[in-house]
Amino acid sequence: MARAERESTGGLEELLRRFRRELNESGQLRDHRRKRFFVSKGEFMREKQRKAERRRREMRLKQREARLSQRGE
Repeated sequence: MARAERESTGGLEELLRRFRRELNESGQLRDHRRKRFFVSKGEFMREKQRKAERRRREMRLKQREARLSQRGE
């Protein structure tokens, strides 16, 4: 559990900012958002494959653009 102790010199804004940073670093908020809805194993894998394909496509496009720019086209 993310936790931020109140310091005598800091105000409420500072406390809230430290708590949010701690929450982000711990990954608890990300896990909560991911587990908010049930996703079957098959659906999870399909989404994973779609994301991987998108990354591959983007990488190929960047490589192609780099080759064209090296040729001066």
